Amino acid sequence: MYRNIAIVAHVDHGKTTLVDGMLRQSGVFAEHQEVVERVMDSGALERERGITILAKNTAVAWNGEKINIVDTPGHADFGGEVERALQMVDGILLLVDAAEGPMPQTRFVLKKALGLGLRPIVVVNKVDRKDARPDEVVNLTFDLMVELGASDEQLDFMVLHAVAREGRAWREGEPEEQNLSVLFDAILSTFPATNDDPDGPFLLQVSNLDYDAYVGRLAIGRVLRGQVRPGSTIFLRGRTGEPTRARVPKVFTHLGLQRVETDVAQAGDIIALAGLEEVQIGDTVGGEGSTEHLPAPAIDEPTVAVTLAPNDGPFAGRDGQYLTSRHIADRLERELLTNVALKVESLGGEKFRVAGRGELHLSILLEQMRREGYEFTVSRPEVILREEEGVRYEPMERVVVDVPSSTLGGVIEALTKRRGTLENLEQTETRARAEFAVPSRGLFGFRTPFLSLTGGEGLLSHVFDGYVPMLGNIQTRTTGSLVAMEAGEAFAYSLFKLQDRGTFFIQPGTEVYVGMVLGAHIRAGDLELNVTKNKKLTNVRAAGSDDNIVLTPPRVPTLEEALEYIGEDERLEVTPKYLRLRKAVLDPNQRKREAKQRALATES
Repeated sequence: MYRNIAIVAHVDHGKTTLVDGMLRQSGVFAEHQEVVERVMDSGALERERGITILAKNTAVAWNGEKINIVDTPGHADFGGEVERALQMVDGILLLVDAAEGPMPQTRFVLKKALGLGLRPIVVVNKVDRKDARPDEVVNLTFDLMVELGASDEQLDFMVLHAVAREGRAWREGEPEEQNLSVLFDAILSTFPATNDDPDGPFLLQVSNLDYDAYVGRLAIGRVLRGQVRPGSTIFLRGRTGEPTRARVPKVFTHLGLQRVETDVAQAGDIIALAGLEEVQIGDTVGGEGSTEHLPAPAIDEPTVAVTLAPNDGPFAGRDGQYLTSRHIADRLERELLTNVALKVESLGGEKFRVAGRGELHLSILLEQMRREGYEFTVSRPEVILREEEGVRYEPMERVVVDVPSSTLGGVIEALTKRRGTLENLEQTETRARAEFAVPSRGLFGFRTPFLSLTGGEGLLSHVFDGYVPMLGNIQTRTTGSLVAMEAGEAFAYSLFKLQDRGTFFIQPGTEVYVGMVLGAHIRAGDLELNVTKNKKLTNVRAAGSDDNIVLTPPRVPTLEEALEYIGEDERLEVTPKYLRLRKAVLDPNQRKREAKQRALATES
């Protein structure tokens, strides 16, 4: 018998840590086996950032029952992963932080789950925190479910308290336990065993894809009916519905972190099929006698887009292995096979418009391409507008900030300037939590000033919340850039003399070229600088002429920070070793001519 569940929550509320505990206590690992923390976050980027990017399958056995578990991302930017994962399960474990309560991404995932009719078990995690308020958090979660249209059956949820880091969970109002037995028993008692038809023709819908070096592409999904064995003949139906005959050489199920080869996979289990090289996410796989063509699950539309192009700067080709538009096009086509929330459009002239669910969704793709040896330029992110009956609509975000009370006024003022509307406010003596509705474009470049306003102590999270008519002009950046006017090596002497003009992004010794962005100007408008001048050496020494040079440390932007910073006339140059900000037009004389033409066009 099978139980299929998904673990969903806001980012950093403890999903992957809880799965760690379930794997350990169910006997998946040997007694003395060394296991890293957050073992389900297997990707390099996931481990570095401490977030889950891809939905992953695992399974544990408890009291003779098999529990298939899907660990889902907490960021709404990876909502395409969540939507597919929820198609395979019968219930959810909803993790909520005992201090923070339901956050924007909790709302996003919960809305999807409730819409599919899934029953939740609410696990209030981190109840050992000093600022824990579990009773209030349960009430907030109940209110959120009511707001999202939960049924009476869904509102009658079980509540567990947990400390996932220590592998403990217990029922609300009962003595604390030292293990997760109560959680396992709650899963078995709350979620019914799968009741899929075991005798009909085999039927499966592909929810995910993976790749194995030995058997090739793997199609992952839940067996909706019947059973399948290695060597079985199946019919694959893609978007057109036309059947393609194929043979399945191997069938895998999950146990712990391993894919286990099996002789037969039964209805209700989550499995992986090998041998289907042309399979796509959403395709229907049927056995002999099966004629159904299941509709692909609906995925929310992208809200943010960037333009990718080959690197045409002076340093092009120095670091990268894949440089041409053909290389970029091939890589984006491969990404579309598994990243269903992504959309790619060729703009001609070697440019590609890549649209995703948010800046993080796109920046993860760009970082992965960079690590694989690709070199390219990226434009400033822009929101995707809709037009209905002559009215333009823009995407909105529900924003929650948790800040020191003394800094709340500055945060409210900053978000109000970006067309934000304060919708809810809770305040204590030391902390304040405010909820806003803000246009997506109003959040571009906001994270850095937000951290400055809150002294690094503020928490900011946001989630897509529908479309509204355009709210007018938003000024997200008030300063210009420091731009190189000469090519060469940057000297400490020049940087020292010029550092009062703004904040530099480069260090002494950095090679620069004409049109490269060196830093942020302290005033509006760009300023062209020559950082390649060194001090002239003479045989004459004078008192005070050899002062020690003390440079302000540069602000070296990450990929996300660089995307947030660049303006409409700027580009981010991405290579395996370097991130360089530059002007789209490198020649300063041509930039001036184009600026004059734009000014004349505006006047006319």
